[in-house]
Amino acid sequence: MSRRTGRPSYQLSAPEPRRRPTRLAVVVAAVGLAAALLGGIVGYAAGRPDATESAIADIRQADAKRDTQQIAELTATARRLREEVAPVLAALRADPPADRQPDPQQVRQWQQTLLRAAEPFANPPSGTTATNVARGGLRSAVEQASLAVESYLLAVTGPPTQRAALTALAKRQATEAATAWSVAATQLDQINVDAGHGHQHVYLEGDHDDGALTPDGAEEGSGG
Repeated sequence: MSRRTGRPSYQLSAPEPRRRPTRLAVVVAAVGLAAALLGGIVGYAAGRPDATESAIADIRQADAKRDTQQIAELTATARRLREEVAPVLAALRADPPADRQPDPQQVRQWQQTLLRAAEPFANPPSGTTATNVARGGLRSAVEQASLAVESYLLAVTGPPTQRAALTALAKRQATEAATAWSVAATQLDQINVDAGHGHQHVYLEGDHDDGALTPDGAEEGSGG
C-alpha cells in the first residue's frame, strides 16, 4: 500500500510519456525560421540604400547597352531597306512617259521587294519608347509603300477605264510612304545622337516637297 494514498502502488497514475513533435509542427517551425531569416535579409538590404541604388544603376546600364545595340542594328536595317524601297517609291511618284505601257511583271517584282522589306519588322525586339517609335515609323512607311504598289498593280491589270484613278491613288500613297519614312528617319537620327553615335541621316533622296522632313544639315556622325 502506498503510505500517502492508501492504494497499491501499481494503481498510482504513471507519468505521461513525452510526445514527439509532429511533422506539421516541424514544418511550421521551419517556415517560421525561414521567414525570420528572410525578414532579416530584407531588413539588412533596406538598411543599405547604397546596395539598392547600385542594383538599379546596374539595370539601367544594361538597358542602355541593349538599346544602344538596337539603335545600331535598326540604323543598319534602315540603310539596307532604303536601297530597296527608294527606287520603288521614285518610280511610283514619277510621271511615266505617255508612250510607255506599264509592265505588270515589274510591279509584281516590286511587291516581292516590299514583302522582303517588311520581314525585319515581323517580330521586333522590345526597346525603349524612342527606339520603338523609330522602328514603328519605318514599318509604317514600308506598309504604305506596299499599299501603293498594290494600287498600281490594280491600275495596270484592271479595266483601262479605272487606270487613271488607280494610278493617281498609287502615286498619293507612295508620297505618304515617303513622308512617313522621313518622319521615321528624323526619329532615327535623334536616337542615334542620344546614344552617342552622332547624326545618322537615313533619308530618301529628293524628298523636299509634299511635307516630307529633311536632314538637319549636321555632318554625318557629328554630335555624338
